[in-house]
Amino acid sequence: MAVGVRIVIDEREKGSRIPELLSNLGASIEFSLLTVGDYIVSPQTAIERKTISDLISSIYDGRLFLQCNDLVQHYPRPLILIEGKTLVGGPEQHSQTIEDSYYDSYAEQMPLILDALARVALEFRIPIVPTPTPEVTSRMLILIANLVRRERSIDGPLLRRIRKQNPIYVQQLSVLSSLPGVGEKTAVRMLKKFRTPMKTLTA
Repeated sequence: MAVGVRIVIDEREKGSRIPELLSNLGASIEFSLLTVGDYIVSPQTAIERKTISDLISSIYDGRLFLQCNDLVQHYPRPLILIEGKTLVGGPEQHSQTIEDSYYDSYAEQMPLILDALARVALEFRIPIVPTPTPEVTSRMLILIANLVRRERSIDGPLLRRIRKQNPIYVQQLSVLSSLPGVGEKTAVRMLKKFRTPMKTLTA
């Protein structure tokens, strides 16, 4: 199933079960401190993996949309995997997991989650793939790696030099994104054109 599949994994994913599961499935894995994405399966495709709790925290601190901007800026075919049974089915449909204790808060925050995922899909045009467990996530990563290998050339290095996001730039994006009717993608375009929030506001 994973013969010939090579996947570069962000070092911060070592604490998850995914690397071990990928290796058991026959994938060739290597670790690197990735600037963009958690898993790179081809020069065109980087994948961001989020558990439900990480998804929620990344929505609140604005990290999600910055990550989406980085994904589309550096990879033509990025993906986001959302891992957790709460998005796939209700509590009666899933067995006890480490995140079950958070289900009530997830239910309360579901409008926020759905709004954020809609923005990811529509504003950034990044496909979102839900997976209920780490086992399914691992199999999905290998399926995606196999698909991109068949559909597109895999020539070129999986790792590339990517310049880290400027903290000042992140703050400027946050200022513009707080304006009514301005989303993250619009803020990126405005900042690119006018250079600073002040010039943007006075334009």
